[in-house]
Amino acid sequence: MAGMRTARRISRFIAGGAALAAAGWVLREVPAELGVRPLDSGPERAARMRRSPQFRDGTFVNPMPEPTHLVDGPPVSVLAELARDKNQRRPAGPVPMRVPPSDAPPADGLRAVWYGHASTLVEIEGRRVLFDPVWSERPSPSQLVGPKRHHPVPVAIGELPQVDAVAISHDHYDHLDRATVRSLVRTQKAPFLVPLGIGAHLERWGVPAYRIIELDWEEEAVVAGLRFVSTAARHFSGRSLTRNDTLWGSWVVAGPSRRVFYAGDSGYFEGYKGIGAAHGPFDLTLMPIGAYSPAWPDVHMTPEQAVDAHLDLGGRLLLPVHWATFTLALHPWGEPVDRLWHEAKARDVALTVPRPGQAVDISEVPAMDSWWETLG
Repeated sequence: MAGMRTARRISRFIAGGAALAAAGWVLREVPAELGVRPLDSGPERAARMRRSPQFRDGTFVNPMPEPTHLVDGPPVSVLAELARDKNQRRPAGPVPMRVPPSDAPPADGLRAVWYGHASTLVEIEGRRVLFDPVWSERPSPSQLVGPKRHHPVPVAIGELPQVDAVAISHDHYDHLDRATVRSLVRTQKAPFLVPLGIGAHLERWGVPAYRIIELDWEEEAVVAGLRFVSTAARHFSGRSLTRNDTLWGSWVVAGPSRRVFYAGDSGYFEGYKGIGAAHGPFDLTLMPIGAYSPAWPDVHMTPEQAVDAHLDLGGRLLLPVHWATFTLALHPWGEPVDRLWHEAKARDVALTVPRPGQAVDISEVPAMDSWWETLG
């Protein structure tokens, strides 16, 4: 009996030691997760940043007529509310998923596969563009803390088809994930298109310089026959306590006849009308609808504002992103898409709400089935 107790103690000790070692390894990765200060990453990048109209007094800014207010930390009321009604902020059961298609992209069409949160694959006229890929369990500098996924990613990252470009909107953890980037460096050959400064993070994480294309707002690049234009957004950046040392933005992707707009993260602003006039109309808009709060009204849109922006852009079909996968605000899990569907019907806006992994071909948009309603 004494021998069994001793064996159990040894087993617990070994298990505890293994857990501590694993935690230590994860924590050692945190400095790399934080990225680097772009102004210190080389004179050429620093000079480009300083020349940007969006760069003032050492940081990037939102050059909008209306001021953009940020919250330094969660208000006391928000912290108190976080401790209550947790079940409302997660799905009541398993999120239904689909297996993504493995066939070739339509040569002259447009198809989108939403993987969850903001990660989306757009197949446009025979080319593939991957937006804001995040495959980690938590959008955090440490996989020991932070909000966990409500559903798996519908496809393993190593099973993704070869893509022609990876487009990043900004450097927040739920949009730029170091582990995912490192995997894509090994498994893909595509370049990364990023706003100014983010290339410094990618270089530290092992992305070759020839695979990085950094753009300021209204700068553009042609990749695989597609025209990419970096466009404005009303948001902010930062992977640590330092904010706005990299630029944020949205993306226009234009083929010979099809056009897509990806909003990234943004509060509503009048600039959408200008983007629509200059680069639209768009066959498809990917608009964020979740993680809104009265505590940060300027940097995330409500579902109703997403419809406003879609119409400003001249969008034809709206596909919502930035909801369902991570709890990043206090609203109930299914509230963003409920509000979006109500607003879209009221304003006669064409809407599709796919399950994670489900492909949406804009020429054959599936009928709405409100799959989320049984999950809260």
